[in-house]
Order: sequence, then structure tokens, then C-alpha cells
Amino acid sequence: MNQSVMRFWVSMVMDKTAFVFLLHSLTWLLLNSTLSYGTLSDIHCLKALKASLEDPFQYLNSSWNFSNNTEGFICKFTGVECWTPDENRVLNIRLSDMGLKGQFPRGIENCTSLTGLDLSSNQLSGPIPFDISKRLQFVFSLDLSSNNLSREIPLSIANCSYLNMLKLDNNRLTGQIPQQLGKLRRLKTFSVANNLLSGQVPTFLYVPVGPESYENNPGLCGKPLDPCKGHQKKYHTTFISGFAVGWVVSTVLVVVSILFFHFRRDPMKKKTKNIKAKSRGRKQGRHAARFILYKFTHHCSTVGQRTLFFHIFMFEKLATRMGLRDLMKATSNFSEDNIIGSGRTGTMYKAVLPNGWSLAVKRSHDSQHFLPQFTAELTTLSRVRHSNSVPLLGFCIDGKERLLIYKYMSNGNLHDLLHSVESKAKIMDWPLRLKIGIGLARGLAWLHHNCKICIIHGNICSKCILLDQNFEPKISNFGKAMIMNLDNTHSSMNSFVNGEFEELAQPVGTRKGDVYGFGTVLLELVTGERSSQVCNASASFNGTLVEWITHLLSSSSSGLYDAVDKSLIGKGYDGEIFQFLKVACNCVQPSPNERPTMLEVCQILKTVGERCDLMIEDPEVLMSTATLSINSRLEHIGDEIVEEIQ
Repeated sequence: MNQSVMRFWVSMVMDKTAFVFLLHSLTWLLLNSTLSYGTLSDIHCLKALKASLEDPFQYLNSSWNFSNNTEGFICKFTGVECWTPDENRVLNIRLSDMGLKGQFPRGIENCTSLTGLDLSSNQLSGPIPFDISKRLQFVFSLDLSSNNLSREIPLSIANCSYLNMLKLDNNRLTGQIPQQLGKLRRLKTFSVANNLLSGQVPTFLYVPVGPESYENNPGLCGKPLDPCKGHQKKYHTTFISGFAVGWVVSTVLVVVSILFFHFRRDPMKKKTKNIKAKSRGRKQGRHAARFILYKFTHHCSTVGQRTLFFHIFMFEKLATRMGLRDLMKATSNFSEDNIIGSGRTGTMYKAVLPNGWSLAVKRSHDSQHFLPQFTAELTTLSRVRHSNSVPLLGFCIDGKERLLIYKYMSNGNLHDLLHSVESKAKIMDWPLRLKIGIGLARGLAWLHHNCKICIIHGNICSKCILLDQNFEPKISNFGKAMIMNLDNTHSSMNSFVNGEFEELAQPVGTRKGDVYGFGTVLLELVTGERSSQVCNASASFNGTLVEWITHLLSSSSSGLYDAVDKSLIGKGYDGEIFQFLKVACNCVQPSPNERPTMLEVCQILKTVGERCDLMIEDPEVLMSTATLSINSRLEHIGDEIVEEIQ
């Protein structure tokens, strides 16, 4: 009896110990999963992928070196593409024709931002994972063709709802093709040719699939192939049923059309402005809004005498395909709680996608007056791409809704960082302010001097300078931008007037105007004062920041010492600060001819930055690394968009 009691208590103690151990283990796993999210998880993803594949030709072993721990190091790996070069978030993995051996790679689910996977023309064997939709939740391009993959195509692959391309041809796959694949709305390319498949092929509802996609699978049948045995008898009944259904639907459509035109002619008919109702209407009877990668699509749906124009264009490789309803959901129906900025032409919202990514969505005001600004910003950002300009990811025009989608900048804008009440407690040290000034100079110098076309921003101020997670400045708000075409004989200034390019006899913006705006931003950085009013001036002074600096210069050069933000003085940077201030003063000279060019400014600030141990690239170097145009096919896109928007 005593032994039984003893064993009972020992087992309880052991169970308690095991429970505590299990609790600690779960806690550790939870913390580890939190730390691994994002860039760490992508590194683990690539490590697992490399470990699970044989690499006889040393493509991965020679390039995939994980001893480097600098930001963005995996983006230099062979076959790896990142969202941006300076962050370890894998966008695409392309390892085609490398002679890789093994089964489907392990750990791929840790690449949480992955949108494309190409393992074609290798020697992979074994099955496609049954849970592939969980491993590749947001993939839109999957190419496993020309391998030795076997067994059946998993049913879960139909849950990869973002798939745009699925290539499984030239393998040894058996069994039936999942019928659910035919319901994938975004699928554009599909091929299972040269396998051992059998049974009826799916009915694809949203894309035509020809017989070439199924060739050399003798067991397959059904349209567009030969009819399946046992289905011929049903054909006559199916035809009659289909005819009857078609007749009923046609009759209903005629009645609905008559009612529609009757109410449309009623002048007292009111149009709802409820955005939720608009969403439901589009969901039921209009085109589903989509983002198209590197393509321009024009969907036209005529209802009565009205024509609904819908345009979507994609300037970067964004994983998810989204539309108006998706953006509404991501912004909580454009809730006030999601507003991150508001201006004269529109309101900026933070959008959070289901996979956790954040976007910034600019919703233009419902007014034709702002259409030229919308078009100017869209066209300008579609033509240029630079590390110091805000990345435009896409746009959506649906009815009166005009949306611009940008990469989300987690540190807001420079104006709020310098002047908002919430930011007063956050002291910006001098190296950070200098970094922002140099980055802004670099971006403007590139716009002015290193493009095939010169871009005049026209509205440089601290509010249009956004800051990413590393406080790298990004120029935004190109609503007043103008494009100057330069050739060997003359230059002309183009702007948007009534949605079309027109040559202006008297340009309303110049490069020297941008230089003035830049100088004002530099003054804000070095003084901590707002551009419109000065807090540290004497009580009798009632002017702008530039006027205050001009007043101090006219009184005595030593007066500028009083203008510098007191939190910066005495930290070992005084010489660089006053040189920075001198550059700012030169940029705001009353006469445009006395102001320097942005190229000259960039060179001077580069020297200042080197003294503060900031590594700055030359604008000329940036010309080779920054994209002059997203794609040669897109250089004319602005003109097409302008014509269609009207």
C-alpha cells in the first residue's frame, strides 16, 4: 500500500516537472517564433532549403553564405529576389536549371513574403506536399515543371488563391487533376502536359485552357479534349436543360434592362454614395478589381449609355492581387482610425493586408478639380524609380474612386517627426538629420540631373518627405510634378492640363524652385523650427523661417548661432552643422540664379557626411543602380492612362 502511494506521488512530481518543462518549452517556442518573424524567418527558410537539396554543381554552395549578417545579405544570393535590396524579405526564389536533386524543399513556409517559386528543370523527385497551400500561402507564380515529381496533384493546391501561373508539366504525376483548380480566379497560365494523369479535366471558369496544356496525358478527357466515356448519353439532356436555363436567364435580363432604363430616366432617382453599397454592387455585377503585374489592362463594361472604365497597373512585384473591396477591407472601410495623413488633394490611409504587410493608400478627393494632380503623380512615379522616392506599388480607378497605393513608411513624415507634440520627446541627433538631408539631396539630384527626363517636383516641403524603417527619406506627393524633356536643341516644360500634356510658355515650376524648397527643409532640420513660423524668434518678429534666417544674416553672421537647435550644439559636430546651415542659406537665395544646382548641393553635403562617417554614394553612381524607367514598355503608359481616365 505504501509503495503504491509512493509511486503515485513520484508520478505526480514527474508529471509536474514535465508540465513545467513543457510550459517553458512552449514559452521559448513562442518567443522564438516571434523573433523569427520577418527577416529571421526568411534566413531560416533559405538555410532549410539549401540543406534539403543536393547541389552537385555548387550553385548554392558558392553563393549562399550565411556567415554574413548585414542587412539584406541574402538578397545577393543566386536566385533570390527581395522586396527591396536592403531588407531580408524574400520575394521570389528562382532556381531553374541548376541540377538540384532531392524532394520538394523543406522550410519554404518560413519565407512568409514569398510570391514566386521557380524550381523548374531540375531533378526533384517525390510528391508535391499535400499541404502546399499552407507552405505557399501568397504565391502567385509556381513553376515545378521538368522534374521527376510523382504521385497525385494535391487537392490543397486549389487553395493557393493568388496563383497566376501554375506549371507542373514534364513530370511523372498521376491520378486526376483537382476539379477545384478551375475556380482559381487569378490563374492565367496553366500546364500539366507530359505527365501520367487521367480522368476528366477541370472546367476553368476564368481563363481559357487549350489542349496543349494537357498534351501527352492519354488518360485525360473532357473539353477541350475528347469527351469522356459515359458522358455522351447525358449530352442531349444537358443541352436541353442548358437551353431552358439560357432562355429563362435571357428573359429575366430583358425585364431587368427595361426596369433599369425606366428608373434611369427618372430625374428624381438618387444615387447612393454609400461605399459599402458600391462594393456590393461591384461584387455582384462588375469586374472584380485586380492588380496586374507588369501589365496594363482595360476592362470596359457598358451599362446603358454609361461606360465604366476600370484600370489597374502594377509597378512593383506585389504578392497579393487586390481591388477596391480588398482595399476597403484593409483600411476598415477607410476608417478615420486608419488615417495617417491628409492633404489638399486626398487622404492617406494605412492598409493592413491579411498576411500582415502594410501599405499606404491615398484616396483622392471626389472632384474633377484634382484629376490633373492625380494623373501627374501617377504618371511621374510610373516613369522614375529611385531609392529616395516613395515606391508607387499600384493604383485603382473604379467609378469615382481614385486610389494610389504606396509602400508604407513606418516612421511617418519629416514634418511630424520634427514638430509634432508626440515627437518633442524624441531628440533627433545630428547624424540622423544629416542623413535625411543627404538622402533628400540625392533624390532631388537624381530627379533633376540623372533621368532621361527631368522631373520637377514643384512642392518640396518637410510634409512630403516620408521616412522608412531606417529613417531613409523618400520624396512623395508628386501631385504638382512636371516633366521636362531635354534634347540637344531645346528644352520644353510639360504639365498636365485637363488630363493632357500641354507645353507651357511660362513654367510654373523650375529646378531652382525645388532647390528653394529643399533649402527650407534643411533649415527646418538644423533649427527645429517650422517653415511657416518661428518660436525662438523675438516677440516682435512675425515671419517665416526663411525670413528669420535672412534677418539674422543681415544683422550679423554670428546671429546664425542662435538659430541652431540647442540640442545639437556642443556634441562635436558644430563645424559640420554650420557648413550645413550655409548650404541651406545658399539654397534659399532670393534670386534663382544665385542658388546652386542639386548636383552641386549633393556633392557638398557628401563631403559633410564623410566627416560624420556617413557613407554616401555619388549621384552619378546612383544612375547605374536606380531604375530610369520601370520597363521600356511602360514609358508611354502615362499618355494611355490620361486618355482613358477622362
